[in-house]
Amino acid sequence: MFSQKAIKVEVIFDGKNWNLVRDGKPYYIKGAGGDKYLDKIVECGGNSLRTWGPENAQQILDDAQAKGLTVMLGLWVQHERHGFDYNNKQKIEKQLNDFRNIVLKYKDHPALLLWGVGNEVDLLYTNTKVWNAINDIAKMIHEVDPNHPTSTVTAGLDSNEVVLIKANAPHIDIYGVNTYGDIGNVKENILKFGWEGPYMITEWGPNGHWESPKTEWGSSIEQTSKEKSSSYLERYSKCIFADNKKCVGSYAFLWGNKQEYTSTWYGLFSEEGMPTEALDAIEYCWKGTFPENLSPSVDSFFVNGLNKNQNIYLKSQNRFEAKVFASSKNNDKLIYNWAILPESSDLKSGGDIENKPEELNGLIKNKKLNQISFKAPVSEGGYRLFVTISNGKKVAYTNIPFYVLPRTENDPPVNLVNFKTATMDSFKKDSE
Repeated sequence: MFSQKAIKVEVIFDGKNWNLVRDGKPYYIKGAGGDKYLDKIVECGGNSLRTWGPENAQQILDDAQAKGLTVMLGLWVQHERHGFDYNNKQKIEKQLNDFRNIVLKYKDHPALLLWGVGNEVDLLYTNTKVWNAINDIAKMIHEVDPNHPTSTVTAGLDSNEVVLIKANAPHIDIYGVNTYGDIGNVKENILKFGWEGPYMITEWGPNGHWESPKTEWGSSIEQTSKEKSSSYLERYSKCIFADNKKCVGSYAFLWGNKQEYTSTWYGLFSEEGMPTEALDAIEYCWKGTFPENLSPSVDSFFVNGLNKNQNIYLKSQNRFEAKVFASSKNNDKLIYNWAILPESSDLKSGGDIENKPEELNGLIKNKKLNQISFKAPVSEGGYRLFVTISNGKKVAYTNIPFYVLPRTENDPPVNLVNFKTATMDSFKKDSE
């Protein structure tokens, strides 16, 4: 355990720009959202990590300090959508007192950068008294910890929340925004909505599943790892780093892996802990150079000649072909792995824990090649065909959603490779 000596952190306005100052020196946050793979944060040129709650805080702070990193330590303010009642004064008081004990315990840790007072409490809420509760927590922090600023985080940026936080939570020092496809509007809107202080982008990354194109049957279409890599590069340079007047930094999401809509949508690491293609982009954002050993890259992906945007319908139990085109700038040998999973039905809001669907085995031939034949599942419904491409150190990935139609009496025998273009129009013509 490190000696408990706080390093003072301040938000300072110099007449033109807002700056975060740590130990008397400007400190621009190049942060990772998550508490795993800290060595990789350092390797990529990052300097901070973010947590959403105080679980394992001592270990996280100690590990961060050992590696020269700081921590935005989250205080998980309870959500109305999870059943918390912000008209219940006793529960509010207990929450405040619990946080007081946490703040007193960790306020002098040298790795502490700032406090994150609540995350997306505005999601699906109706009782705006939550902002009064957040202000009470932030005020308490200012009273017992003069060395660290406070922040709160909203789901996206909305003018109503800016007004409410300004009016009801004046003890919040820094506005935190979780934003994905809408990140390009934050710089303009934070001014237009009237936030006068500094802000940071507390989650950012690929397009969110709720804001992505959808298939005809309602499945969101995920960006490839190459497309996500491009998104990180563009959004950092044009939307985050470009606003040097008010934005004091950001936390890339997610520094780890999780099942949220799919198992690959938000994680910057694979389920096995391997860095993904987008991490090369993060390193460029933070260091200005790409790593020597680059990830493989996905160029294109087809099922029976169709791409992910073409509404692919497959007949139950028929065989089809899929092919992915990938490349390696380092001329690495590439390893392919394929999987078919049902579309997830355990969908939650706000990043709540979801269960991953189980892989369907026995449908794919030659899973280690870049071209496969596969049998469509038996049951009607939505599915995804996933492929990951590894060079042994890093992975690229993509998936295609498809819909299985039931068989009819007029269908040809199963187990034949169906090279016919698999669109709904083609099936309609067959039935006429």
